[in-house]
Amino acid sequence: MHIGSLGLPELLIILVIVIVIFGAKKLPDLGKSLGEGIKNFKGSVSNKDKDNPDDKNPPSPKS
Repeated sequence: MHIGSLGLPELLIILVIVIVIFGAKKLPDLGKSLGEGIKNFKGSVSNKDKDNPDDKNPPSPKS
């Protein structure tokens, strides 16, 4: 028995449980919200890298 692998029967059981808990009408909204959250997260991570490139050149003190 492999603990880390999910086959088709396991995925179907998880899908049935999700449908029972959330209902079939709310699943598209749930998927859309999850997708937007992932998109926002990826965007914030990539923007963070662009804002602070290596910090090897610290800003000079203003006098």
